[in-house]
Amino acid sequence: MGDMDPHIFAVAEEAYKQMARDEKNQSIIVSGESGAGKTVSAKYAMRYFTTVSGSASDTNIEEKVLASSPIMEAIGNAKTTRNDNSSRFGKYIQIGFDKRYRIIGANMRTYLLEKSRVVFQADDERNYHIFYQLCAAASLPEFKELALTCAEDFFYTSQGGNTVIEGVDDAEDFEKTRQAFTLVGVRESHQISIFKIIASILHLGNVEIQAERDGESCRVSPEDEHLSDFCRLLGVELSQMEHWLCHRKLVTTSETYVKTMSLQQVVNARDALAKHIYAQLFHWIVEHVNKALHTSLKQHSFIGVLDIYGFETFEVNSFEQFCINYANEKLQQQFNSHVFKLEQEEYMKEQIPWTLIDFYDNQPCIDLIEAKLGILDLLDEECKVPKGTDQNWTQKLYDRHSGSQHFQKPRMSNKAFIVIHFADKVEYLSDGFLEKNRDTVYEEQINILKASKFPLVADLFHDGKDSAPTTTASSKINIRSSRPPVKASNKEHKKTVGYQFRSSLHLLMETLNATTPHYVRCIKPNDEKLPFHFNPKRAVQQLRACGVLETIRISAAGYPSRWSYHDFFNRYRVLVKKRDLANSDKKAICRSVLESLIKDPDKFQFGRTKIFFRAGQVAYLEKLRADKFRAATIMIQKAVRGWLQKVKYRRLKGATLTLQRYCRGYLARRLAKHLRRTRAAVVLQKQYRMQRARRAYQRVRRAAVVIQAFARGMFVRRIYHQVLREHKATVIQKHVRGWMARRRFQRLRGAAVVIQCGFRRLKAKQALKALRIEARSAEHLKRLNVGMENKIVQLQRKIDDQNKELKTLSEQLSAITSTHTMEVEKLKKEVACYQQSQGEDRGPQLQEEVESLRTELQRAHSERKVLEDTHTREKDELRKRVADLEQENALLKNEKEQLNNQILCQSKDEFAQNSVKENLMMKKELEEERSRYQNLVKEYSRLEQRYDNLRDEMTILKQTPGHRRNPSNQSSLESDSNYPSISTSEVGDTEDTLQQVEEIGLEKAAMDMTVFLKLQKRVRELEQERKKLQVQLEKKEQQDGKRVPAEQPSNDSDLDQDADLAYNSLKRQELESENKKLKNELNELRKAVADQASEHSPAAAGTPDSYSLLLNQLRVANEELEVRKEEVLILRTQIVSADQRRLAGKGSEPNINARTSWPNSEKHVDQEDAIEAYHGVCQTNRLLEAQLQAQSREHEEEVDNLKAQLEALKEEMDRQQQTFCQTLLLSPEAQVEFGIQQEMSRLTNENLDLKELVEKLEKNERKLKKQLKIYMKKVQDLEAAQALAQSERKRHELNRQVTVQRKEKDFQGMLEYHKEDEALLIRNLVTELKPQVLAGAVPCLPAYILYMCLRHADYVNDDLKVHSLLTSTINGIKKVLKKHNEDFEMTSFWLSNTCRLLHCLKQYSGDEGFMTQNTAKQNEHCLKNFDLTEYRQVLSDLSIQIYQQLIKIAEGLLQPMIVSAMLENESIQGLSGVKPTGYRKRTSSMPEGDNSYCLEAIIRQMNSFHTVMCDQGLDPEIILQVFRQLFYMINAVTLNNLLLRKDVCSWSTGMQLRYNISQLEEWLRGRNLHQSGAVETMEPLIQAAQLLQLKKKSPEDAEAICSLCTALSTQQIVKILNLYTPLNEFEERVTVAFIRTIQAQLQDRNDPQQLLLDFKHMFPVLFPFNPSSLTMDSIHIPACLNLEFLNEV
Repeated sequence: MGDMDPHIFAVAEEAYKQMARDEKNQSIIVSGESGAGKTVSAKYAMRYFTTVSGSASDTNIEEKVLASSPIMEAIGNAKTTRNDNSSRFGKYIQIGFDKRYRIIGANMRTYLLEKSRVVFQADDERNYHIFYQLCAAASLPEFKELALTCAEDFFYTSQGGNTVIEGVDDAEDFEKTRQAFTLVGVRESHQISIFKIIASILHLGNVEIQAERDGESCRVSPEDEHLSDFCRLLGVELSQMEHWLCHRKLVTTSETYVKTMSLQQVVNARDALAKHIYAQLFHWIVEHVNKALHTSLKQHSFIGVLDIYGFETFEVNSFEQFCINYANEKLQQQFNSHVFKLEQEEYMKEQIPWTLIDFYDNQPCIDLIEAKLGILDLLDEECKVPKGTDQNWTQKLYDRHSGSQHFQKPRMSNKAFIVIHFADKVEYLSDGFLEKNRDTVYEEQINILKASKFPLVADLFHDGKDSAPTTTASSKINIRSSRPPVKASNKEHKKTVGYQFRSSLHLLMETLNATTPHYVRCIKPNDEKLPFHFNPKRAVQQLRACGVLETIRISAAGYPSRWSYHDFFNRYRVLVKKRDLANSDKKAICRSVLESLIKDPDKFQFGRTKIFFRAGQVAYLEKLRADKFRAATIMIQKAVRGWLQKVKYRRLKGATLTLQRYCRGYLARRLAKHLRRTRAAVVLQKQYRMQRARRAYQRVRRAAVVIQAFARGMFVRRIYHQVLREHKATVIQKHVRGWMARRRFQRLRGAAVVIQCGFRRLKAKQALKALRIEARSAEHLKRLNVGMENKIVQLQRKIDDQNKELKTLSEQLSAITSTHTMEVEKLKKEVACYQQSQGEDRGPQLQEEVESLRTELQRAHSERKVLEDTHTREKDELRKRVADLEQENALLKNEKEQLNNQILCQSKDEFAQNSVKENLMMKKELEEERSRYQNLVKEYSRLEQRYDNLRDEMTILKQTPGHRRNPSNQSSLESDSNYPSISTSEVGDTEDTLQQVEEIGLEKAAMDMTVFLKLQKRVRELEQERKKLQVQLEKKEQQDGKRVPAEQPSNDSDLDQDADLAYNSLKRQELESENKKLKNELNELRKAVADQASEHSPAAAGTPDSYSLLLNQLRVANEELEVRKEEVLILRTQIVSADQRRLAGKGSEPNINARTSWPNSEKHVDQEDAIEAYHGVCQTNRLLEAQLQAQSREHEEEVDNLKAQLEALKEEMDRQQQTFCQTLLLSPEAQVEFGIQQEMSRLTNENLDLKELVEKLEKNERKLKKQLKIYMKKVQDLEAAQALAQSERKRHELNRQVTVQRKEKDFQGMLEYHKEDEALLIRNLVTELKPQVLAGAVPCLPAYILYMCLRHADYVNDDLKVHSLLTSTINGIKKVLKKHNEDFEMTSFWLSNTCRLLHCLKQYSGDEGFMTQNTAKQNEHCLKNFDLTEYRQVLSDLSIQIYQQLIKIAEGLLQPMIVSAMLENESIQGLSGVKPTGYRKRTSSMPEGDNSYCLEAIIRQMNSFHTVMCDQGLDPEIILQVFRQLFYMINAVTLNNLLLRKDVCSWSTGMQLRYNISQLEEWLRGRNLHQSGAVETMEPLIQAAQLLQLKKKSPEDAEAICSLCTALSTQQIVKILNLYTPLNEFEERVTVAFIRTIQAQLQDRNDPQQLLLDFKHMFPVLFPFNPSSLTMDSIHIPACLNLEFLNEV
């Protein structure tokens, strides 16, 4: 291992070998910068020693040595900016060995624990690991009493910022630490005590110290939880610790003073106490570890491992860094002394030729630190000065050492100094040097800890506790403790920390100088703590600073191995020849031996007393010595082994002779016995063989008979089976041939059908063409009209007949009713007679019973009066007592709030107040931004709703006027016309403009010209259209004029053209007249608008009249247009019909000719009927083709099945033939056995098949039973009236759902639908869905169904389908909400479904932030192709709109109830009798009767709201926000009415309000809604009720009111006091002076100026992410949704 690359195991091996070879103590000095890996290297070195050497006893000392590492790392290591596991103390571990070089014990010494880290950490640093490990394990049950939380909650562990180290699990490290404690022998009780002490330090850091007003004293609250936890964990008295934390004792010669301390002094004393407690605990743990590692065996030698802090330099360097770097200077000096000075001095002393090598000597720097009047000496001297300061000490350093080459003064600071160390320049800040060097802890606090009831805590601070640990007596070096014993608490004789550290460091140097050192230089690759990153410049700098380069030069040029002549002769005398031993001069002997063994004279040198070897030569000599010993050992082994073999041979020979004698006698006896047995066996065999032969013959004879019987039966059965198979084949052939004949017939028939269809289609096309030509003729239209007139006449006759029947039926009904009434009257008379007869007999009895009942009634009335009197008395007493208690409670609350305010004012500093204000401002800004955004969404929804309304009105106005008043023939004539109707556009535009004018308003419309510009534009368009129509009409007239001479014979087309011409001329005239009229009206409107625009503010009063005049004129014009239009159309139809009749009489002959010319004219066939006939033919063709294809597929499948059956039969026959041939070759017995085996195998196979079939049937039966139970429950839940009517449909649905259930295991959670079914899906699932239909289904089922449809569209990568479905869904929801804008249940239903759809899009979006709670099955249901983030935002905005509509509906339902229920209703009986003075005759403010509501009505309404939202699966967070908004509205409406009504501002109203609010709070707690913040929104109303009940006389009452009414503004308080109306019996009015006192005390408040609360204010809503635990494949669609077109994938 020594020949390999540098490794820590190689250094450990070299130290171990040198200890064993040279019998000298060894030391391994691990050095390097902070974070270079010193602690890990030391740990691996100790692990090597424990593994190689083992333990000398059964105490497992090596495991204890290794277990000390995690303990010391936990309590002594911490994270710094340079190292995540930096050792903040130094330790020197001595591992003791016995003579056989096995571990027998160990001892540990520590140096300078960095106590300041306990109370302060720089940025990005941590405290010691044990604090964070304990906080990480605080949730364990055994640590509940420590009262710990996370590390961020404690001041001593959160100053560095980040409390977590990346890649480190503090809880896991804590378990390792506890195991290590157990391994080194620390009992469980002691471990708990250690953890209590560490937890008490954390609680001590969180103790809040409050400064008094004078600034010279401070105090700690006795109710401080952390102080009580500190005292409880340490077992000390709380009152004493509370007192001595803030006071100190001054002892003089004459008396003793107790002095208070300032806030900074108390904080410093608290931190000093925490550091002292941790230091004492640290030393206690080190001593117990040493006790566990101590042994009573004699120590032969030891190896020391020094793991001390590395060279450190930070941005701010203090006393700890100074001591650490001082220790590194001493270690570097020791290294230089060992490697450079001593080495070269040795060469000079031995007179070996050598060239001196220059190296860096850091002795001047050490002298600067530790020499007389050095830095430490001046520091100790300044600590002794009574009023010494850090600045005075720094000035002394400047004066004394300014000329030193290793000391510098910074340019820009007088509080720092620079020391030039061997590794780098370090600037030290002098603040805190004196305090840390003194290490002052007040004696009174220590005495309290000494008096602890816990023994471990008391032992930590006793004087004898700090005695030096015992060391092994067998050590060759007297090793003293690194911590000198501390004397009593007399400060004059207490040694400083610097002095103690310097003494322990000198002791360490003595120990290292007395041992053979081995150096491990740890090089830090980079300063960023990055893996696999190497900075060459930093590495070279460290190598140069620690002297490695000079070491390499000396090692290359020097002689590292050396032996004295005496030692060399004693060790290597075996290599000396016998003749050389005769010489008495040992030096000459050594010289001759080396010259003979090592041929190169440069490999060694002879000094005066020693021989020096270059590297590797001692190993060569050791090899020669080992070879010599090996040859001698072999010779000795040869002689000894020969002698041993001879002795062994003689012993074996004697034993062999004895064994032979006994064996020969035994063999002779056995031979005689064998001969006797052989003779007896021959006799037995003879008899046995005879018997066996007889039995074999009889068995063969019986078997032959049986075989013959079975063989004969088998042959007979075989013949029978062959005959049976031939018969079956004949049957199969018969059926196959019949099937083939039928198939041929069907094929021929199908071909014939196809030919017939083609021929019929051709004929149908020809007939259709003829019908189309015939349909264009006027005669056909006339015949249709004639038929329609006949139908109308027939329908009229039917109506008359039905009216006659109705009259007869009504007459019959009246006759029946009259007879019924007569019979009823007869029955009534008979009943009356019967009652009279019965009453005469029972009269006296009834009178007696009535008298007895009267007496009982009087007695019950008297008892009731007594009970009522007692009840009223008790009620009055209780009411008085409650009033007194409430007054006392209010006073106590005021006192409590005043005390809390005082405490808060004293304890809060400016930084805390600023941070609280900033947090409040940030929260307020966030709420404002959220409310602003939601108001924009609300405004957008309102505008969108308005736009939809306007669009609907536009469509209605544009469509209805053209068809609303016209008859059917008129509309048909308009549709036949070639010119568009002008009436719809005109009326639509004018009414649209009127609607816009009305929406703009009367005041704004006078100056708005947009409406009139639209009218002007419309007129222009009409003029252009009129011109176009006129041009087209002129062209048509010219063309008709040319055609008239050429086409003299009149026909139906000429008549149509004449009718069209007449219609067009009428229409043109109509348009011209309407245009003229519109122009005139437009001019009038322009004049009116110009007149109104010219008038300014004086004429504003007359604006509405003139504007209404304009509107009236426009409406009159519209009405006239409609009337004119109807008249013109009626006249036009009459003229056209008259012309047709006139021409029909003249043109009878052409009509006859026309009839004869059309062969199908007599058939009354409509064009639509012909088209339907054509489509029917096409559909039949398609059906025939589909049937042919289906029949062909079925035929192919049947052929394949028959072929498969034939092949299976052939294989079966071949197999049976093979088995038959095999059986024929066998013997008869084998044939029988083979036949039996075949039959058994066949039966077993059939049995297995039947079992599988039975199992499948049982499974199906169980499934069907379960499904049957489910559906039976569903069927039983339906109403009995619908069960009979829908039984058939339910049966089909049941069958369909059963089949779905069978494939449930393969359902992937996707639903497929066709694009044309999208509108049906939205209609059934959104627009026409009622919440009551899904009463028993899964909440938010429509959202899940929509997501499953979206998921299938995503699965098939159809972006158009996804976009269309989401858009249709959103529009459908908006349409439903618009339709049901006052239905709370419907709005809540769609709010829950919209939120659930939004949650599904988030949960299955594929984002890791939304998938933390998903199961593996749910992760499979994520979207794969599309990112629907934009639609999530749209759905979020839609949810906000639905939420606002929900709040609006709920407020609309609750608002009428609030004033009556909260202020006017009598919740507490008896308070209404005391009315306010001056208002006895006023009753309008106290409504009664049907318009009044009680508090129970509000609670019932809110119960219904809560039930509806919970049943529909709305998120609980949204429900909380809904009730918070509703309670705010209740508060605002009630408070506004209270501020506006004088009759309700009284003491009794305050009592009613308090009772009502308590009932509402009880309701909130009962529904688990108290966390919604609804009670906080009611705070102004609560304070208003308290204000009505408080006294209002003295200044103390004014202060109480000001401190109590914090949620009310000054204006509101003054308003309530002004309106307050006292009761005559108890109090007086509020005086003006008292109100002015209130105003004076509240003038510093920055309250808003408005008096009333905005009850329409809406809090911003939050929709937290709430993933669903359901998987998509577990959701079933009920049949009531009518979604049969959805297919489960």
